[in-house]
Amino acid sequence: HLVWWKERLQTCKKPSTLQLIERLMYTNLLGLDPSLRNGSLKDGNLNWEMLQFKSRFPREVLLCRVGEFYEAIGIDACILVEYAGLNPFGGLRSDSIPKAGCPIMNLRQTLDDLTRNGYSVCIVEEVQGPTPARSRKGRFISGHAHPGSPYVYGLDHDLDFPDPMPVVGISRSARGYCMISIFETMKAYSLDDGLTEEALVTKLRTRRCHHLFLHASLRHNASGTCRWGEFGEGGLLWGECSSRNFEWFEGDTLSELLSRVKDVYGLDDEVSFRNVNVPSKNRPRPLHLGTATQIGALPTEGIPCLLKVLLPSTCSGLPSLYVRDLLLNPPAYDIALKIQETCKLMSTVTCSIPEFTCVSSAKLVKLLEQREANYIEFCRIKNVLDDVLHMHRHAELVEILKLLMDPTWVATGLKIDFDTFVNECHWASDTIGEMISLDNESHQNVSKCDNVPNEFFYDMESSWRGRVKGIHIEEEITQVEKSAEALSLAVAEDFHPIISRIKATTASLGGPKGEIAYAREHESVWFKGKRFTPSIWAGTAGEDQIKQLKPALDSKGKKVGEEWFTTPKVEIALVRYHEAAKARVLELLRELSVKLQTKINVLVFASMLLVISKALFSHACEGRRRKWVFPTLVGLSPYWFDVSSGTAVHNTVDMQSLFLLTGPNGGGKSSLLRSICAAALLGISGLMVPAESACIPHFDSIMLHMKSYDSPVDGKSSFQVEMSEIRSIVSQATSRSLVLIDEICRGTETAKGTCIAGSVVESLDTSGCLGIVSTHLHGIFSLPLTAKNITYKAMGAENVEGQTKPTWKLTDGVCRESLAFETAKREGVPESVIQRAEALYLSVYAKDASAEVVKPDQIITSSNNDQQIQPVSSERSLEKDLAKAIVKICGKKMIEPEAIECLSIGARELPPPSTVGSSCVYVMRRPDKRLYIGQTDDLEGRIRAHRAKEGLQGSSFLYLMVQGKSMACQLETLLINQLHEQGYSLANLADGKHRNFGTS
Repeated sequence: HLVWWKERLQTCKKPSTLQLIERLMYTNLLGLDPSLRNGSLKDGNLNWEMLQFKSRFPREVLLCRVGEFYEAIGIDACILVEYAGLNPFGGLRSDSIPKAGCPIMNLRQTLDDLTRNGYSVCIVEEVQGPTPARSRKGRFISGHAHPGSPYVYGLDHDLDFPDPMPVVGISRSARGYCMISIFETMKAYSLDDGLTEEALVTKLRTRRCHHLFLHASLRHNASGTCRWGEFGEGGLLWGECSSRNFEWFEGDTLSELLSRVKDVYGLDDEVSFRNVNVPSKNRPRPLHLGTATQIGALPTEGIPCLLKVLLPSTCSGLPSLYVRDLLLNPPAYDIALKIQETCKLMSTVTCSIPEFTCVSSAKLVKLLEQREANYIEFCRIKNVLDDVLHMHRHAELVEILKLLMDPTWVATGLKIDFDTFVNECHWASDTIGEMISLDNESHQNVSKCDNVPNEFFYDMESSWRGRVKGIHIEEEITQVEKSAEALSLAVAEDFHPIISRIKATTASLGGPKGEIAYAREHESVWFKGKRFTPSIWAGTAGEDQIKQLKPALDSKGKKVGEEWFTTPKVEIALVRYHEAAKARVLELLRELSVKLQTKINVLVFASMLLVISKALFSHACEGRRRKWVFPTLVGLSPYWFDVSSGTAVHNTVDMQSLFLLTGPNGGGKSSLLRSICAAALLGISGLMVPAESACIPHFDSIMLHMKSYDSPVDGKSSFQVEMSEIRSIVSQATSRSLVLIDEICRGTETAKGTCIAGSVVESLDTSGCLGIVSTHLHGIFSLPLTAKNITYKAMGAENVEGQTKPTWKLTDGVCRESLAFETAKREGVPESVIQRAEALYLSVYAKDASAEVVKPDQIITSSNNDQQIQPVSSERSLEKDLAKAIVKICGKKMIEPEAIECLSIGARELPPPSTVGSSCVYVMRRPDKRLYIGQTDDLEGRIRAHRAKEGLQGSSFLYLMVQGKSMACQLETLLINQLHEQGYSLANLADGKHRNFGTS
């Protein structure tokens, strides 16, 4: 545990924290140095007592109540200073142990700061009430605050309860990745096995975890290396995990992880956790991260949010989270049918519907388990139960209630018989109704007495009056009223004569004053005297009462101030009043918590059922408003458009095979893919879809790939990331999959990218999946593909007043028009840039690519007819002829052909420094007289590589520098094809067939 704390302290950065850390000694869990001031761990002192508490929960920050503060010492004080913004007690004195704390009123903020940074906190409270002289106050652990699970001790107001944060464990098996999520609050765990790397990362992105444990099975990935995440599969997961704090573990995954959770939360070994997984066959695979982000199921900048169009803006919180999880983890076919049938019934209901009170199941469980549920929460629980009973009483709603039983079973892992569920809801609602006051009983008004400020009685009694029915606390209410009268009498007898005496004797301005005042911070009524000194008021009326006055003391026994006074009789009356009824009301509420805890499964089930009800009702309302249908895709429209406003362009998609889709920029290819993906996902989830009518197969997986970005964490380029996603798609696609790939292989050079795209299309065609592959790589239509079931589709364009404009309609055929210049102009690219681009295009692509055949004078014959043909040109002239041919061929491609200069590198020479970092095209003259043509950004390195090969040590080179690698690639292919046509012998002639540049 000390090693764990040392690792956390190493991340601290504040100078004040670092100075405190220097004074720690790691010989005990508190990190105290006994040789420092206040560092003693003597048996029985406060430090020793705090060490006992710390030993029970060694990985939690310990906050101990000491009077009006919550204090921390040693390691815990360093954490408070670093993350809660607190200053150390006593400054930075080097002779004292680290110590920090917060006032009572700031406890919630301090706990929020610590849990937000991932720390759990153990809170120790003092036993309230009088303490005998020379004895230490009793203390007890009142509760814990964890990330996602707040502190609830003494809660007398409503509290926003965050989403529970599980402890997550990840392992690897033959089936794929396994993710176990353990919820300490719910005493439950879920196990997702057979996950892909992409699906696992999606789950991690959408779920904050309290602790992350990684199993040793992850250390070895598909490439066989122990350096996890370095090569191939596993890199995406490593990039996600490396940004978090995690610990390795070994052994049986589930049992070892449960053991770790019990250690983290200080649970007994006997505590059991239930499995909430519901077995289901043929459930679709969870969404990949790319699919989830590109359709807006996860918030992504620039992508329309799918959740915002599925639900009205008034529906947020728990219902929205349910719908999000439903999309990320599509349900099995039978559950999807139940959800769809439920939505259909909801859209036709004519009777009134309940408000659907939504309560976090984790909040409900924790409050009842800790017996800290207050009046507000009991009213909310009763509302949940009454909403369920409302649905049961109405004929139109009872069928919906029955249909919701199975989706709720899947969401909670609890299988409950319908009749049993309704009966238990009746019992729980009646039990709460018998105890809780729901009608604001008039006889429970706060006390009123003439001699005591009304604010005092309101503050003291409003926290318990009207909480439980009066019949349960009749004696206590009577006792409170008597105690209030006794307090009023004591105040009148002890304070009124003094006030009268002061008023009678004070004449001049600025003299003494006295009044009966309410000290709110100390929950007391005292005498407050300004410029009043009791010792000088002797021998006058009221002297006996003045002699009884003594300074008022706070809960620590310290003097409150010079102006506050009390008497023994008033203090006794205050104590009796405080003890009269509040404790009994708290006791009754805790007894009610114990009763309801026996039905905790029913309450969890009911709360989740209402969350689902509200989500589906809200979705049905929004779907009807948008004129969506329950799932042919006929009249499909983008989900982010509101069809009812008439802004959407409809498309009919009859998909019987894989589509190869082309179309201009801005023509709607990406929108079509997103629309189909969203509609299919909503359909298999049982929700309404943005179409006029729809027939959607129950796909086993839906995979959407769109644009890729580089991943610096993994050290991968955007093309590497794209290929990683393509690998996952190709390996998982089946005949029941929907695959949607937008502009495949956009991140690499054209020729090889086209070939990769063609191979991917063939692989997907072989798998038999449905889907669309869109592309601007028109060379794919020239490849000898073996695909048999490919259908060519295009996004249409039309000519309007001499300009080509997209129609956003899906048509048959191939579209080779990109509308690139029009798109650039529309986006504000300067006109001069566009005009120059058009000129370049015309100079290169609009002309006949075939060049003149240049035949150099290679040979002449002698006058002697029987003499052999001999070359007469010297080596130098051959080099000059070759250089001229290179310049002439490349000049047709270059913007400024007169600036072309072909330079030579002799057999024992290297290129000049000016070539460093520049793109070059080169021709190698081999010793065997054949030529090798290539391009590179590192000419010196390439020359050394060539000369290192056997037989090429004496090679010479011709080269020219060009602007950019793309131009170098084009010129390389052009030279290979056209120098061969001019009669030169080439060693790499086959390379000219890999690209389309330079061919006629």
